[in-house]
Amino acid sequence: MNRIDRFFGLKGEARVRYLDGEYQVLGAGDFVRCAVTGEVIALTELKYWSVDRQEAYATPAAALQRHQELMAQQVAKLAK
Repeated sequence: MNRIDRFFGLKGEARVRYLDGEYQVLGAGDFVRCAVTGEVIALTELKYWSVDRQEAYATPAAALQRHQELMAQQVAKLAK
């Protein structure tokens, strides 16, 4: 994010397709939201996402949290 982005703020949420090592912007916007925290992530700052789940994460800790939640859900289903 540069000086101008900070001054004018982010304009809208982008629609993104997450690929291996890159992402494709499908719908115009400046940011996405973290699937775990709801935190706004500027596209220029986006570093963590899941290709399988098509979700963005603000931090590695948020990605790990999501993975652990989903694994716990799968274990609970198997235990039934």
